[in-house]
Amino acid sequence: MFETLLLLVVPTAGFRLLGALGLSRFATWRSSAAHGLAVMLMFTGAAHFVPDSVTMMPSHDDLVAMVPAFVPFPSLTVYLTGILELLGALGLVLTSTRSAAGLCLAVLFVVMVPANIYAAVEGIPLNGDPATPLWFRLPEQLVFIGVACWAALPVHRRRSVRSSALGSGAGVHA
Repeated sequence: MFETLLLLVVPTAGFRLLGALGLSRFATWRSSAAHGLAVMLMFTGAAHFVPDSVTMMPSHDDLVAMVPAFVPFPSLTVYLTGILELLGALGLVLTSTRSAAGLCLAVLFVVMVPANIYAAVEGIPLNGDPATPLWFRLPEQLVFIGVACWAALPVHRRRSVRSSALGSGAGVHA
């Protein structure tokens, strides 16, 4: 039940640790969370293409079973959402596309809510594990939406105190 959430939290913490050790790419929690979400999406996106014979993660067939009856072409829909998740992961890693990727992923996560509700209510197992209960699945989905939105926020560069003071005329004497 906690696997997907751990696929976000553990890499995020690892990236932030690298930032604390001086790797500037991960200097903020937001950047680390964007990369953590990308790691999670690499796994969840890959699952959309995994054959049923692979037992270490949910398969394409497991995910097709989650698609509510009102969604046409469930198998194609699973392939399409897998492609979108993988592209979203790439977009989060590239600074120039992070904002757009975060917004698009937030929309994708919202669009996937009916499938998550359906899977929980109908008791659809993933990879032989019992269905994730709705009380966990919906808040988890909200976390993913929140992290995607947070990643989408524009990056504001901090100006140093010295350059701010010089730019405002402070400390300049005639």
